Amino acid sequence: MNATWVPVDACVLPTAEQPFLVAEFYGLFADALQDVRRVAPTHVVLTLAPGSADRVRELVDRESDCCSFFGFEVTEPAAGEPVTLAITVPPARTGVLDGLVRRAEARP
Repeated sequence: MNATWVPVDACVLPTAEQPFLVAEFYGLFADALQDVRRVAPTHVVLTLAPGSADRVRELVDRESDCCSFFGFEVTEPAAGEPVTLAITVPPARTGVLDGLVRRAEARP
């Protein structure tokens, strides 16, 4: 991601590539995000538009490669139903999740 979400020492993605991955998250939020539900300080569940599961999986797979402290679980119910993305972090990375939630809630 970038330094506003993730401490530099926590992200192994080359600095030049970080803005592109962040932009993809912002695009996903703008295009598909329907709801943000904070379950606990270290756990949030995003509800996304039906049919977005492949996009979500591809994005979180790449994010997991560079920021391995994130836990992601993508659930796609029956056709036409919203996709859910559960995101967890360890307690030491709650600030990162806070930043992601703030950005998701600020979607257009």
